[in-house]
Amino acid sequence: MLTMKNTLSITSRIILAFAAIGLVIVLFTPIWRIELNAPQYPEGLGLTIHADGLKGNVDIINGLNHYIGMKTLHNEDFIEFSILPYLFMFFVAAFLLVALLNRKKWLNLLFILFVTFGITAVVDFWRWEYNYGHNLDPNAAIIVPGMAYQPPLIGFKQLLNFGAYSIPDTGGWIFIGVGVMLLITVLIEWKRHRRSLSNVKNVQLLLLLAASLSLASCKTGPEPIVTGKDNCYFCKMTISDIKYGAEIITRKGRVYKFDDIHCVLSFLKISSTDSDNEIYLVDYAGDHSLMQVKHCYLAQGNDIHGPMDGNVIAFKSRDSMLQVAARFNATPVEWHQLIK
Repeated sequence: MLTMKNTLSITSRIILAFAAIGLVIVLFTPIWRIELNAPQYPEGLGLTIHADGLKGNVDIINGLNHYIGMKTLHNEDFIEFSILPYLFMFFVAAFLLVALLNRKKWLNLLFILFVTFGITAVVDFWRWEYNYGHNLDPNAAIIVPGMAYQPPLIGFKQLLNFGAYSIPDTGGWIFIGVGVMLLITVLIEWKRHRRSLSNVKNVQLLLLLAASLSLASCKTGPEPIVTGKDNCYFCKMTISDIKYGAEIITRKGRVYKFDDIHCVLSFLKISSTDSDNEIYLVDYAGDHSLMQVKHCYLAQGNDIHGPMDGNVIAFKSRDSMLQVAARFNATPVEWHQLIK
């Protein structure tokens, strides 16, 4: 006999159906993206990973990899691309089948299988990056002793003069969303098993989890600049004096650190970064905290000498700016004047 104890709620079954649709979309969209940026490639190079192969600037990246001894990338070298489409179709059918069978035990089994699949995929991706970044040709044209070229699993990493950025693409975010939807159904059924929840409480739980996920994934902010450790993204010099420092955070969350406002301005002139990126400058006075550029007061003068001979400094308060500007025989300046 079917009872509330061993059957799924209508909400859970609907979520499972939408999750199945999401996995179908993953089959036709890029799952992961690796971007490479360098001064000689101001528009960047992109490599996208799909369920059935690699796409993007594969030939150009293979040409660069040849010089440093990395193995070239070919779809036929990856058994994963012949298996992944079938795995996704299996989970599409599994999500729909669990919704139709209407049994909690199958939901729990599906959750275990899907989490195992996700963890296995991440480990396999890391293993793939490690092998390609460490197993180098000893006869390569460019050999840097002790240097490995493993891209980051997620986030940003500097590889010689290239900045490598790794992040889920459209399909990857949908895949993560499917996992969250599956977790929501498990939580709904767990709470429902303990006590009867009203429809209002079910909706509140969904909204709370969705809001928490949104806040966690969208939260961005400046990273502290560590002198003696962090390097300037533009000039590659180690940041030694934080008073002149600056930082750019892209809309994707990538962080660029600079040792001089002069380097920020030079970077903005040659880069293809979006206009909605956040720019932070270090408060020359006070606690040397990072401030959004729109909240800064700037001074410019020939007697100001930053690490890269920049002549601009930033302040949190107008009074501090005027006091220091008088000492350096400097004048107030607006940010829009500097980036012209």
